[in-house]
Amino acid sequence: MLQLANLIEHHAQFRPNQIAVVFEHERLTWRQFGARVSQCAHLLSRLGVRKGDRVATILANCRELLEIYWAVPAIGAVLVPLSPLLMASGLASLLRDSGAVCLITQTSMAPLIDAVRDQLPGLPADRVLMIDAPAADYPDYAALLGACSEGPVDRVSVGQDDLFNIMYTSGTTGLPKGIMHSHFVRAVYCTLFASAWRMHPESVVLHTGAIVFNGAFVTLMPCFYLGARYILQRQFDPDEAIDIICRERVTHTMMVPAQIIALLHSPNFSPEKLSSLEMILSLGAPLHQEQKDLLNRVLPDRFYELYGLTEGFWTILDKTQSLRKAGSVGSPPCFYAMRIVRDDGSDAPAGEVGEIVGRGPSLMLGYHGRPDLTEQAIRDGWLFTGDLGYADDEGYLYLVDRKKDMIDSGGVKIYPRDVEEVAARHPAVREVAVFGVAHEKWGETPVAAVVLHADASVSADDLRDWINERVGARYQRVHAVQIMDDFPRNAAGKTLKREMRDAYQRPSPIPRT
Repeated sequence: MLQLANLIEHHAQFRPNQIAVVFEHERLTWRQFGARVSQCAHLLSRLGVRKGDRVATILANCRELLEIYWAVPAIGAVLVPLSPLLMASGLASLLRDSGAVCLITQTSMAPLIDAVRDQLPGLPADRVLMIDAPAADYPDYAALLGACSEGPVDRVSVGQDDLFNIMYTSGTTGLPKGIMHSHFVRAVYCTLFASAWRMHPESVVLHTGAIVFNGAFVTLMPCFYLGARYILQRQFDPDEAIDIICRERVTHTMMVPAQIIALLHSPNFSPEKLSSLEMILSLGAPLHQEQKDLLNRVLPDRFYELYGLTEGFWTILDKTQSLRKAGSVGSPPCFYAMRIVRDDGSDAPAGEVGEIVGRGPSLMLGYHGRPDLTEQAIRDGWLFTGDLGYADDEGYLYLVDRKKDMIDSGGVKIYPRDVEEVAARHPAVREVAVFGVAHEKWGETPVAAVVLHADASVSADDLRDWINERVGARYQRVHAVQIMDDFPRNAAGKTLKREMRDAYQRPSPIPRT
């Protein structure tokens, strides 16, 4: 029997007085955290939640969300973490799609829940719990929890292929899809990432982003597996994150590129304050080489990069290779395999760009309720990622771009990342995103959106000219530069190029310059 929730019982028994979870002013030992997980599991059982039932959450980062993450699998139920940034229609759609029979949320979401209650016949009001001040017509999670036993829950037989969670994609490339992970896959997260990140029971792990997204699990699962300390920031703030790292002697942290850039350029930054770090992991999107180089200079021998899909394929750039293979996103771990596939289905040789295809023990069970999409994504046991890249002669992967982000200009393929790497070298540029817009002659032409450093001053035209003088080919020249205060992002911190492309309005197709 594979029961991941037993991890909490194990640490509560054998590491009872060690600090398990830190959230703002709260510091819970493993005994205390284990008691809360047990209470939550008892509460769910009292509400009638049974093995295989879906329990949804719509919560910002909080201590309650962590205990729910472990209480739900303790009774064999299925986690469905949803983002509090969802609008009413999206919320109703995902709750219906998942088949959620219980929802734990916060009172700020009550108006949206009220608006869609008649669309959710399988979700009765007495199973919609609020973790903070109780809203009208909804039960108070804290009060109900306090009335529940802290003792062990009844054992539920859980097999390795039983469903652990449904994780909905963040929707940067279309409608969210529910990715199903088994207990076995989450156990792989525990063991493989613990080894890859060189974590141990005395590690101190800081998470600064929203834990409703799958990227959070690449440090959460190994941390709880080992019984290490997990520190959760309510929301990302670079100055506060630096203070936490310094004060708590944090050893491991993961961030998306925008957060790493904010950390490096914070007025509060100093290498001395971050000297305890043994790992800084970048994931979610490519970190441009200019920022990688800066990170490796000021905090050497700490940088890891993960390329991966929630669907279940990864490559890891280890800290020992971060300089030798600086442009790479690493190699597949043990027990994984990777191919680079041409459009005709044949394998591309080293150095040739094609679609990244991979397989390994973390492969999803499939997309919930969408066997058609599952068959498109997984063919003969291989996951077709939709990403473009190439492998060098040592098998290290180099990302080129998303297939759907590629710009077709007069029949010539332009990879936005090639142009982004050039723009990122300008001293005024903090972040850059390149996307294609309509062109009356060439079909598409590239535009660069940039966020400048706080103290930087450069005109859009001057920046455009600077980029165009340095790109590798004439067809890579950007038509325009758009200077923005910030990029639109999803709750995981990923840049939404599609929104920028759609918002880039012109009265007529753009003429070529």
